[in-house]
Amino acid sequence: MTQMQQGEARFDVTLRYQQQYRDTQEAIENVRLLSPSGERVSLAQLTGISTDDGAEEIYREAGQRYIAIKYSVRGRDLGSTVEEALSKVEHNVKLPPGYHTEWAGEYESQKRANKRMAIVVPVTMMAIFLILYTMFRSYKWAMLILVSVIMASIGGPLALFITHTNFSVSSAVGFLALFGVSVQAGVIMIEFINQLRAVGYTVEEAAIQGAVLRLRPIMMTMLVATLGLLPAALSHAIGSDSQRPFAIVIVGGLLANLVIGIFLLPTLYVWFAREDDKLPETEGSFEG
Repeated sequence: MTQMQQGEARFDVTLRYQQQYRDTQEAIENVRLLSPSGERVSLAQLTGISTDDGAEEIYREAGQRYIAIKYSVRGRDLGSTVEEALSKVEHNVKLPPGYHTEWAGEYESQKRANKRMAIVVPVTMMAIFLILYTMFRSYKWAMLILVSVIMASIGGPLALFITHTNFSVSSAVGFLALFGVSVQAGVIMIEFINQLRAVGYTVEEAAIQGAVLRLRPIMMTMLVATLGLLPAALSHAIGSDSQRPFAIVIVGGLLANLVIGIFLLPTLYVWFAREDDKLPETEGSFEG
């Protein structure tokens, strides 16, 4: 390699022998070089030439060489697959001195996301609880809605199991979205039952009437989100791997929440309700 200068610009120029002088090992050995004394000697007289296996490209990062070994995961979740691979490599692969392994790529990104989720989920639940307490001025109703939300979330893992979809960061985000919609359904139910009790209904009567009369608005709330995400949940096109788990969790969770919100939440209300509960103030008569 040499350099060519044109004005102030410099360009690297690589010179190569013609094909017939470099296509075989013998041809390379016969390459003539000019010695300091003016004699021409062959390259084989100066060095040993052999054919060996080696790296086609050498990669460097942080001043060190590295070799990238890549593989994809199919039919299993990324986390458990890499954890199993880590265990097998640790027990079966002995690296020479000066070598070490690092696991990066999507696995590293997933670990960072899981750490964030470990903070985001508790903070989200606490924020929901504080908002519910501010609305009802009662720990009891806030906890009751949270319990129904957690139980309704069973539909998310069940949907993942039925569709043979692995749990991922995308599906975890879907649970956060599911919490929000489930809380809305619980607020609609509890608020209406409290209003019925405030105008004279007994606890059992208010729970039954609340389940019957709030079925339509709760169903509308659930079906709007469910039908909107159903195409994404059923999609198998390119790029759907990131959005499908998110949609499956929400669709499955909302369908389960529809059943739980109509049957379980009124039942839990009857168990937790007391005659001295603080109820909203109403004026006049109330019509369902």
